[in-house]
Amino acid sequence: MNETKREEVQEFSVKHSLAFSCASLADVTTYQSFVFLIFTFYFTIVRINVVLISIGFGIWSVWNAINDPLLGGLSDRTHTKWGRRIPWIMVSLIPLAFMMILLYTPPISFGITDEMSNFLYFIIIIIIFELFYTMFSINQTALFPEVFIDEEARAKANSFRQFFIVIALVVALIVPTLFIPDLTDRKYLPNYWNFGIFACILVIILGIIFLKWGAREKAEFRDDYKNMPGLIASYKICVKSKSFRWLVFSSIWIWFVFGMLPTMIPLYGKFVLGIQNSLYIAVMLALAFISAVIFIIVWQKVVIKIGPRKTWIYSMSVWTLTMIPLLFISDMIWGFIVFFFMGSGLAAAMFLRDITWANVIDEDELNTGVRREAAYYGMNALFMRFSTILIFLAISLVFTSTGWTVYAPEKVTPEIIFGLRLLMGAFNIIALLIAIFGFYMYPLDGEKLKNVKEALQKLHAEKKSKI
Repeated sequence: MNETKREEVQEFSVKHSLAFSCASLADVTTYQSFVFLIFTFYFTIVRINVVLISIGFGIWSVWNAINDPLLGGLSDRTHTKWGRRIPWIMVSLIPLAFMMILLYTPPISFGITDEMSNFLYFIIIIIIFELFYTMFSINQTALFPEVFIDEEARAKANSFRQFFIVIALVVALIVPTLFIPDLTDRKYLPNYWNFGIFACILVIILGIIFLKWGAREKAEFRDDYKNMPGLIASYKICVKSKSFRWLVFSSIWIWFVFGMLPTMIPLYGKFVLGIQNSLYIAVMLALAFISAVIFIIVWQKVVIKIGPRKTWIYSMSVWTLTMIPLLFISDMIWGFIVFFFMGSGLAAAMFLRDITWANVIDEDELNTGVRREAAYYGMNALFMRFSTILIFLAISLVFTSTGWTVYAPEKVTPEIIFGLRLLMGAFNIIALLIAIFGFYMYPLDGEKLKNVKEALQKLHAEKKSKI
């Protein structure tokens, strides 16, 4: 069997795809449990003022303005016998795993109730968490378009990844409630720590499987670091790309929705839908991601026929419609129905994200001659932090205007209920409409995308001939 044929077998290997997908499982478990729990934990359990929490996330976002693109640029310029990405993943894996415990071990765990002490711990720990998460996430994500280089390989491998991502979302949303009966009750503070131990062990196991059987870097790209532009020049090239600008613009608003839903669902479920058991709330949100498995099959067929750009527009329009009932429903049954159909939009966003970014990176390789996955994912991660700022600006605005700056479950008013409806419904609808406009302006589509793919095949053939 010649080298090319052997490489194809590896790309389409089920074992390899499953092992590779373990990185996504670890990635999503850590970050989505962070998004799902961190606001509720520090607002309702630690009892930090919502304005201080918003300031904390603002500082965190400023840190990410340095952290995300810097780590991405450094990764692209790395050259070791293990490759560019793998050393970063190895260094970050264990610290990231232990962050899952430390996130839920603030000073109040040791009887220190001073708000400022807990606030400072909150800022420091989410910054450290983000450092190791970004180091792991950017590099494992950057491997995807390199390891699975053609459309067929990407589609097959991405199906495995999305399945694992759904599993990760279920773990991140449901498993915490198996440890913590009520996410908003202070007496369950130690239970958060127990979940952290579970997540720590899980991440280490998944990371080891990925490194041993899933992580493979291609030989034809091992010398790309020699021609890699400097960090500042690399950032400028990303921002100058029209495809990058419109994709990242839309992604900000999509991630606003991805962040707002799990952040607010514990409070929305408890006070708007009247659900007292946190497990039911988590299952309701998880149902959206579980149903996404069904809807991914639909969007897979659609994207083959009409391409990623048009599929984004249609799927985000459907997602917008499923958000409208959140403004009106008031019981658990309707909540389950609405969140099931919400999976249609989540499915498209999950499935199309990496495929679309891979196309933008392919276009960039034609322009620069080198693959700069980590630079693009790093810059994308930077801009995605704007969605976090927007989320907490919205939450702070609503909570302060309704008189709920400090968590007080006994003082929930009709105005607070209305504010929760706005955060879950109206704000998300507006965000998706803005995202649709961004995809309407996104240029990498149709004949242009086809030309990029054809030119890329020739470029890769030239690189292989030099090995």
